[in-house]
Amino acid sequence: MTATATRPEQDAPAPAPGPRGRGLRAALLAVIAVALVALGGGLAVGLGIGASGTPTADSVDAGFSRDMAVHHRQGVEMANLALDRSADPEVRQLAFDISSTQTNQAGQMEGWLALWGLPRSGGDHMAWMGDAHAGHDMSGMSSDTSSDSDGALMPGMATETELAELRTLTGTEFDVQFLRLMTRHHQGGFDMAQYAAENASEAAVRTLARSIAETQTAEVTTMVGMLTARGGTPLPAP
Repeated sequence: MTATATRPEQDAPAPAPGPRGRGLRAALLAVIAVALVALGGGLAVGLGIGASGTPTADSVDAGFSRDMAVHHRQGVEMANLALDRSADPEVRQLAFDISSTQTNQAGQMEGWLALWGLPRSGGDHMAWMGDAHAGHDMSGMSSDTSSDSDGALMPGMATETELAELRTLTGTEFDVQFLRLMTRHHQGGFDMAQYAAENASEAAVRTLARSIAETQTAEVTTMVGMLTARGGTPLPAP
């Protein structure tokens, strides 16, 4: 696939909350996520999604919605970890933006799947892209998180080992590793978003995919600059 854009900047959140505050925020985010799934379906009806024929389980629209929602959920997990552990205002602002944006977008995509009567999981990851994902090293990746992929289901996603290590870090060391993992995470999702922007049948899906590709491209540029300022370097692109 030939990408038409280069691979993948964003008010300040409050100081890191205590244990009780973190629990309340986690509960609130869970409620918001459920509400966004319902809202995604409602908006889909209003926008006429599926009016010209409901996407099938193996369609670009459904595959993108399933896989990008999963990809986003890990991005939200890492961003929320940064909100809990980082004391750097710039890192916390970036994490807040990523968490809120990707929670919203994942809710939209899962809402569409519900509207289409399709499951939110299942199938081979990225199979909906055909040969377009052939350039990625997909060895060891499967829908089984206990496989050799160590939990990295798709390009750019952090492994369980990487996430466990991130949780042990503090200070600038945490900030640098968070930025490295999130930069690679954004890069890994770019090809999926670009492919869906060009090949999805539903206009709303194409629009969201294009927005994701453009936003994450800008955020990658921002994060590379933040890494450099903190003495870090990016991980190899997936």
